[in-house]
Amino acid sequence: MDKTLSYLLLLGNILLLVTGQVLFKIGLSRSGGLHWVKLATSPAVIGGIVLYVLATLLWFAVLSRLPLSVAYPLQALAYVLALIPAYFLFHETITLTKLAGVAVILLGVVLLAK
Repeated sequence: MDKTLSYLLLLGNILLLVTGQVLFKIGLSRSGGLHWVKLATSPAVIGGIVLYVLATLLWFAVLSRLPLSVAYPLQALAYVLALIPAYFLFHETITLTKLAGVAVILLGVVLLAK
């Protein structure tokens, strides 16, 4: 159960990081780019920062339970998960090359988890 909890904490960390990035992207889009004053007051950007703080707290819990050589590479799942909002929210193109990259990442994650 302890190992399961460790991986659930890691998954929570990854989801918070991806969601934070989505909020950053939304905030940047709404502010019209790198307009620092607008970004500093953007609810989306502030929400992303809050999620990053929470992700960092979870990361501390993960590092106290899992070896860094396992936990850190598994965060590569964030790249895989980020494709979902990229496609559905931001209408980005998912090419065969990107999908091949996802396959390589997933293979690496499987190998690391063993």
